[in-house]
This record gives sequence, structure tokens and C-alpha cells, in this order.
Amino acid sequence: MGKSLVIVESKAKAKTINKILGRGFTVKASIGHVRDLPKKLGIDTENGFKPTYVTIRGKGKVLKELKEAASKSDMVYLASDFDREGEAIAWHIAELLKLPPEKMRRVVFNEITKRAILSAMEHPGQIDMDKVDAQQARRVLDRLVGYEVSPVLWKTIYYGLSAGRVQSVALRLICERESEIEAFVAEEYWTIDAVFVTKDGDEVEGRLERIDGKKARITEGERAHEIVKRLAGKDFHVASLKQKTRKVNPFPPFITSTLQRAAANRMRFTSKRTMAVAQQLYEGLPIGGENVGLITYMRTDSTRMAGEAVAEARDHIASAFGKEYQAEKPRHYRTKKGAQDAHEAIRPTSVTRTPESLKPHLTTDQFRLYQLIWRRFVATQMAQAVYENTTLMIEADGHGFKATGSVVAFPGWTSAYSAVRTDVKELPALKEGEALGTRSIDANQRFTKPPARYSEATLIKTLESNGIGRPSTYATIVETLKKRKYVSLDKRLFAPTELGRTVWNLLEQVFSDIFNVDFTAQMESELDRVESGEDAWADVVGEFYRPFKSRLDDVEGRIEDLKQSLIKETRIPCERCGSVMVEKWGRNGRFLACSAYPKCKFSRPVEGEEPQEFDVKCVECGAPMLLKHGRFGQFLGCSNYPECKTTMPLPTGVACPQENCDGALVKRRSKRGRTFYGCTRYPECSYAIWDKPVPVTCPSCQAGFMVEKTGKSRGKKLVCLECGERTSPEREADDV
Repeated sequence: MGKSLVIVESKAKAKTINKILGRGFTVKASIGHVRDLPKKLGIDTENGFKPTYVTIRGKGKVLKELKEAASKSDMVYLASDFDREGEAIAWHIAELLKLPPEKMRRVVFNEITKRAILSAMEHPGQIDMDKVDAQQARRVLDRLVGYEVSPVLWKTIYYGLSAGRVQSVALRLICERESEIEAFVAEEYWTIDAVFVTKDGDEVEGRLERIDGKKARITEGERAHEIVKRLAGKDFHVASLKQKTRKVNPFPPFITSTLQRAAANRMRFTSKRTMAVAQQLYEGLPIGGENVGLITYMRTDSTRMAGEAVAEARDHIASAFGKEYQAEKPRHYRTKKGAQDAHEAIRPTSVTRTPESLKPHLTTDQFRLYQLIWRRFVATQMAQAVYENTTLMIEADGHGFKATGSVVAFPGWTSAYSAVRTDVKELPALKEGEALGTRSIDANQRFTKPPARYSEATLIKTLESNGIGRPSTYATIVETLKKRKYVSLDKRLFAPTELGRTVWNLLEQVFSDIFNVDFTAQMESELDRVESGEDAWADVVGEFYRPFKSRLDDVEGRIEDLKQSLIKETRIPCERCGSVMVEKWGRNGRFLACSAYPKCKFSRPVEGEEPQEFDVKCVECGAPMLLKHGRFGQFLGCSNYPECKTTMPLPTGVACPQENCDGALVKRRSKRGRTFYGCTRYPECSYAIWDKPVPVTCPSCQAGFMVEKTGKSRGKKLVCLECGERTSPEREADDV
């Protein structure tokens, strides 16, 4: 029997699988996508939305190697990821290699372990064209929206902006939340808080809950102080004491969205960072002389768990924690309605690989994320946590104060996966009718609070709960908003920038029903129907495109009106002709221009703008740097100006790779005028490179950034300085 070729997506995965399969198999990597839509639209909207695909620039060498290996093999196994995108990659490879059906097999696996790989190779199948069509429909829809809506932004705001089918809905959520916060009117209310003392000197804290049997609602300070005065010196007693046992079940195992949220809340990881580390754990790391896949596939919306994994977890719990910590029977969780359920939940490939045993082999990020996944999965098969809750009503003169306490009777699953509880506090032993003294009774003024801004975790949760996007897109949606400077981060919370609000205000005027939560969720359901074979992909695209195109045609006739709607009149006189200045948008943001244009072409930057704080510290005084606008565009200036006049160019979005350096790479000029990129911590850090750094993770070695190189014949390409990996900027999707 001749050799067989196995084609996977990444080199790291290829290395792991190659060791598992051994002789008789050659394992090669496509390094992600090999074919995509061209830079132009590439979709025939008049003939069934037929897409035109081209080989991604820079993939010629990879394809040549794959073709040579395929020609020497009796069978080719396409082993890209088991989701829509992976299925599409397998199909594109088969098309480019011109593989006949009898020489091609599709294999899929949820984890990169010897058992899973060998099982997959024993049960190969064929490419699922319904999955391919669903991915093709998504790609075509995103291209149509991105390529046909973005020019509206170019003509009305400035060239280079872009809109996206899903990303614009996320921007809408952030902008609408900001509008809610601005429109919020705080309401005053008062609470009466008391500290009671038992005969043994123990303290009990309580808050006024009821007055003469009715719920206490105090809106005025005068009344609050009257109540405090009335209760001074009164004899309080325990009017009622209720005790209740509460049993709490463990959380479900992680899916993509909950993993990203937990990593954000517990470790302050961005979703991008979480997925990059999870990818490393999934593809395999060198453990004890061999590459081992440590977790199951990390892009999933299913809470399903394999029976053998559950059994292994239960055995581990019995031996490591004790039989009493094991759940009475195997626990399974219902996957939410509408989930694709293509993969299992995210779990360790083997519970016996404890985080502590792997710690010497993992980076800090890898260890922390693996520990989080391992503990969450183990907890799913542990006994309930048991709490003893106590509620007291302490009364005097018709005024009832409520005091609550809770103690852990049995930790159960929280021994593995700690749950944050703020109500766990023990009350002293009391009886009904027992008298209590008072140490203090205070009236406290409070105000209702506006809804909170979205954090990365809560935004992803909202997208998921509304059926917007899919597990593979959450991180990209968030990164796209940040990359396009439509949002900024203020204390790890999203706030729309002025540009972001302007973009959404414009889109709202003409595409409000398309960039809509319900409509976008409905489109996701339509794509699911394509995947299940119920609908034809071209029909789904057509139903969307016909009214969409009609709307675009209408917008073309309104461009001038839309541009005028963004112009703000001021009372500032023009310095040259005395006409009133107006506020407009340009390439570098807002600016003031003479209303007598083109007769008078005077313009200048807007003064008095609130500078945006940037996540960079001043190298001179350590104060935060502010994003400012100058004659030559945007730059960073010290917030201590004029005491400190330090300025610096905008960072590239790439952190300095030098160890123990918290600087960032920025564009600089040498003495001879040549552009280079150096660290903001210079001269403390002298790291510098000639090529432009780009915040793209290397698909091969997972290095934090790549550099952009331009060749005369092949154009732009991204190159990794660590491993030499070459890829193309076009790999990044037009939109999400």
C-alpha cells in the first residue's frame, strides 16, 4: 500500500498529527485558506451570485508542495477544522488540487489525540457541500454588504471607512447603550442602614426593609433623617428567623462565548488573546517528548460532552477529592436552541493531565487558560455546593430591618471551580424574640445608576443571546471595532468614539432595518437552514440582496443630503473672510472649514476637543498620552501639557517584543530620513526594525505580530520574524 497524504490547516497541528500517524502518512499544512474572493467584488449579482475565487497571494509555494505530495499519494485526507469555514477550506483545496472523488476523503476530529485521530482515519467521509454552501453564503453576504455600503461612508464622511453586516450591529449596540447612558436621569433615594449588637457583643448589619408592613421607599432626605431620629434609643428584637438550605449546581462546560467571558472576567484576557492561546492548546504542545493536543476544539456552541470523558472525570473526582464529591450520576447539559452543535464543549482531552502536572511545559498564559478549562470541566461532574442561608427581620416601632447570612455547608463543585459569592457571611447564633442593641443607625443618600457600558465579556454575551454571529466570529467582531477606531476602551469598557457614533448615525438613517439585531439573527438562522440542506444558498442571498440593492439605489440620490446632515454650523468667524465656519469630517477626523468654500478655502483643526486617552504612558513623566489632531494628522501628546510637552507618533498596535518591556512599536524616522519602527521606551529599550509591524498572529508559531514586506512581483506579504512564515494580508476577511 502506498503513502497517504493528510492536509490540515496549521503547521503546529501537522506536527502533532504526523507523530500520531507515523509511517505511511505524510502530513502537510495549508496554513489556513488557500483561495478567496478577489480584491474587487468577485460576485456575479446577475447570475445567481456566482463567486469568482482566486488563489490567495503568497500561497503558490504551499499549493505547489501540496500538489507534489498529492501526486505521490494513493489517498488524500482533508483534515481541516470541523466547521463551515474548515469545510470550505477542504473544498477549495480539493478544487485546486483537482482531486478525483475516489482519491479524496474528508476526516474530522474534535480533539488532537491518538484515539480521536485514529478513529477519524478509520471512518472517513466526503466533503459536506451543505456546510460549504452555508460558508459561501456568509462570505458572499459579507462581501456584498462590505463592498456596497462602505462607499456610502466614503462619499459622506471620508475614504477608507467600512461597514459590516455583523460588526455594524455590534457598533449599534454600543452606540445605543451610550445614548441610554447620556439620556439617563438619576433618581435620588435613601437607605437606612443599622449595625445591631447581640448580648455577646457580636455585630449584625441590617437595612430598613419595611415600615408598618409595607416596603420601605424613601426618596427624600428629610424623611430619612426623621426615621433615624424616631428609631434612636428604641428596643429592637429578632421578629423572625428563617433558615433555608440552598443547593447550587455547577456551571455547564465552556463553549466559545463563555470561555471568552470567563477569561476576560478572571484573567483580563481579550477575546483575541483567549482564542490564540486556546488554539495553541488545541493544536498540540511538546509534553514529555511528544506533541499533545490538550483541549478539544475551541470554536463551539455545544455543551455536549463525550461519555468516556465524563467517566474519566468522575473517576478522577473520586480519587482526588473523595467519593462524596462525585455527582450522584453523570451530569449532562442541554445545548441551547439554535446552536449548531457541531462539536463537543471545550474540555481537556484527558482529565489525568492536571494543570499542575503540565505547568513546567506551558507558558503562563497557556497554564492559566488550561487550568480554567480543566477546572470548569471537572466541576461539571461534582456534587452540588450546599449553602445554609439565614434571613433575619429585626424590628422596633413598626420598622423592620433585614439581615442575611450564608455559610458553606458543603463546597461540592466549588472545590474545583471557585464561584465568586458576595453574600457568604456568617450571622451569630440568634433566636426569635431575642433583644438586640444598636451601635449605629445611619441615613445614606443614594442615586439610581445608568445602564453599564459593555465590556468585551458582556458584549459577547449580548451577541450570543441575540443569535448574532457564531463562535468563530465573536473575537473578530470585537477586534474589528477596535481596529477601525469606532470604539475606545475606558476602564475596560467600550465607549463609541466620535467617529464610531458618526458612522452609526449615518447607517441608521438609511440601513437601520438591515443593521438590526432581529434581522441579523434571522440571517444566522437562514444560514443554519442552508447548512441543514433545507434552503439553497443562492436563494437566501437573493432574498437579502434584492431589497438591499433597491435601498442602495435610493441612497445614491441622497448622498449630498447625507453629507449636509453631518455638517455642524458654528459661530466661529473665518480668519480670512469673516464667514461662519462649519465643522466637517476629513481623513484625520473633524476640522473647521469656511462656509464660503470654494471661494474661501481656509480650514483649521477643531479646538477644544476632548482628547482621547491612549493606552500608552509618557516616556518622560509617566502620565497617560492623549490622542490629538495636528496639521499633519493624528499624534500622541502628553496629558500633562504644558508642563510636559512630550509627543510621539501613533503606535502600530504591536507591543514591543523585548522581554520585560511594556512599550509599543511606533513609526519613526532615522537621521537620514528613512522610516523605521522602534519602541516607545527608547532609550531604555533600543528594539527597532525596518519593516512595518502588523498586529497579526503568526499562523505557524503563534508569534504576536508579523511584518509587512512588499515585493516587485508578488506585492505585499506578511512575514514572521520568528519562524519565517509567509502569508498574505488578504487572508483577513473583508468583514464579519
